[in-house]
Amino acid sequence: MSTLRPRFAAAALALAGLLFLLYPAVRPWHDETTAAGAAASMGSSAWVAAHFFAIIGFILVPIGLLCLRTITPAIVFWIGSGLVLPYYGAEDFGLHAIATGKGDLLATVDAVRYQPVAITIFGVGLLLIAAGAILTAVAWWNEGGLARWGSLIFAIAFATYLPQFFTPAPVRIAHGVLAAVGCLAVAANLWRQARI
Repeated sequence: MSTLRPRFAAAALALAGLLFLLYPAVRPWHDETTAAGAAASMGSSAWVAAHFFAIIGFILVPIGLLCLRTITPAIVFWIGSGLVLPYYGAEDFGLHAIATGKGDLLATVDAVRYQPVAITIFGVGLLLIAAGAILTAVAWWNEGGLARWGSLIFAIAFATYLPQFFTPAPVRIAHGVLAAVGCLAVAANLWRQARI
């Protein structure tokens, strides 16, 4: 295998890690159970930028996973990302447009967030992403060292992506750090393999 492919994969994962860190760090955190708090968070340009960081991160991870010896983790992660991205698009652009408009903001936000098909494909997508991350850890477990522990951190970060949505802002920001560390560790392993 040429060194270009693993280095490209490593760069994709490293950039994804940075974006997953920026997503909760840049996202505005106001009390979104109130109209004023929801408008302050969702109506800001930081809301749009933060959610866009997550969107690009979910696109980059499976690109990085294509360098694995087995293609299954990348395919599972890609399907999960495909199911997650429409929801992120609604969060990013739909809620921002609603927050900057007029009307009953909280009822409209709930209608976007909890529409049955949207929330179902989002949940299934996150479960597939968790499965893809776990398959990644399994694929690298026998390599030991950084590959083992980095892929374990990666798997934990993405396996806990769904439950972290139900935690307060500091936990979600810490989860962004965990996702960044996992992506960077897997990227470092790919980079190291490219030099061998």
